[in-house]
Formats: sequence, structure tokens, C-alpha cells
Amino acid sequence: MNAARPVALAAPAGPHSGAWVTELRAAPVRLWQWWVLTIRLITPAIKTGEILTSIVAPAAFTASFYIPLKTVMSFSGLGFSSYAQFMMPLVILQAAAFTAIGAAFRSATDAVSGLDRRFAAMPVGRLIPFSARMSGNVIRLVIAQAAALTCGHVIGFRFRLDWPHTVGFVALGLLIGIAFTIGADVIGTASKSPETTTQALLLPPLILGMLSTGIAPAGQFPDWVQPFVRNQPVSQFATALRALAGDSQGNAGVVSWATMAPSLLWIGAILAIALPFAIRFAMRRS
Repeated sequence: MNAARPVALAAPAGPHSGAWVTELRAAPVRLWQWWVLTIRLITPAIKTGEILTSIVAPAAFTASFYIPLKTVMSFSGLGFSSYAQFMMPLVILQAAAFTAIGAAFRSATDAVSGLDRRFAAMPVGRLIPFSARMSGNVIRLVIAQAAALTCGHVIGFRFRLDWPHTVGFVALGLLIGIAFTIGADVIGTASKSPETTTQALLLPPLILGMLSTGIAPAGQFPDWVQPFVRNQPVSQFATALRALAGDSQGNAGVVSWATMAPSLLWIGAILAIALPFAIRFAMRRS
């Protein structure tokens, strides 16, 4: 009680002083709640070795794309210094998609287990559980993308432009991953079925990845599917990431509004759809 006196004395006089003190005290409490719930997600993942999947998955993606396709694509001609330079954006995007699938599984598990309802009945900030899940997702995303870049370096991928472009590459990859994970978190919370959600989300990244310019130039696909291949989001993301990475032969494209706008618009569309639902689900009280 004595420790609270200085705070009360420092509060401005007036009819709203009580609310001011309440908010002042609530801020560190909510920060602590966020930290505890974030640790709740990270610590078990480290102890059980689950976090290793964020490292192993990008390595598996790199091997599965690079080893069987390197010779074929190099023979067909890409206009790039190496197939590793061409396909690296797809590895980044698959790592982000894999992280998003894990995010959907965790949100669906929290929903079906009743944990969300328990949080709703407790004096926990309404956005704290969602914020904590997203913090855990971002940590996994950073690890996955670091592992993807390490694997890319092993097979020959290099950043060919200056450091602002390199930072832009990493930032865009993280932004795409965050948009994916927010959307997946919403899907998992709405479905309340971890198994169904995971199975449903496995197929779209595979289809969009294989039918994209992330794996081969659009001209190498049949004519009837080329418009879809060129304009779908994975292809637009891959184009923007290639431009930011550069290439020694100068065929990666230039960083311009025409190159970057489609990716940013797709990210904005995902966030515009997913964030209102995420906030709505988080603000619900049973």
C-alpha cells in the first residue's frame, strides 16, 4: 500500500485522476501478462525441440527445390547467374507459410481447449493472448528465415546489391510472414480444429508455390496458365524479393514502384481482411 502512495500523489487532480492512476498501473501489468504468455509459448517449444522445425523445414524446402530442379532449370535457361539466386525467394516464402501453418495450429488449439474462454474470464488485457501468440510466431519466423538464408548461402545465393536493398529483402520477407501468420491465426481461431486447419492450410502453399514464377519463369508454363502464374501473390512476392536481392547478370529487375507495389498491395489486402477479425476475436468476452 505504501508503494502506491507516490503514484497517487503524482496523479493530476480532477475528476479523471482515478482513471489516470488505473491506466498507469495497468500498463506494466499488461506488459507482464504479455511477457508471461509469450514465454508460455516459447519455453515448451525449446524444451521439446519443436523450435528445431523452424530450422529443419527451410533446409528441407531448399533441398527439395534445388537438388531436383537445378540441372533442368539451368539447362532451360533462366537469365540468372545460378538457380539458387532465382529460387531463393520461394524458399523464404515457403518458410513463412510453414510458420503460418504452425500459428494456425496453436490458435486453433487455444480455441478448442477453452483457453481463450478462460483468458476472457480473467483480468487479462483483451489483446494480450493474441499479441503473445503473434510474438511467439514472429520469433519462429525470424528463426525460419535466418535458417532459409543460411541454406541459400550454402547453395550459392548471394545479396548482389547494397545493404539498404539487403535490409529491404529481409524486411519484406518478415512482413510477408507476419501477414501470413496473422491470417492463419484468424483461420485457426475461427475453425477451432487443429487437425482440420493444418490439413487445409498445407495444400495452398504447395499449389501456389509450384504454379509460380518462384520455381520457374512464367514462359516455361503452358500458355493457358501463364496469366495466373504471373499475377498470383507468390509470384509477385518472388519478383519483389529477387529485385531486392539482385543478380550479377542484372536480370533480377529493378526496385521500383511497379515492381514492389503488387507485393505491398497483396500484403495490405491480407492485413485488411485478417486484422479486423483478429481484433474482433480477441475482444470477445464469454
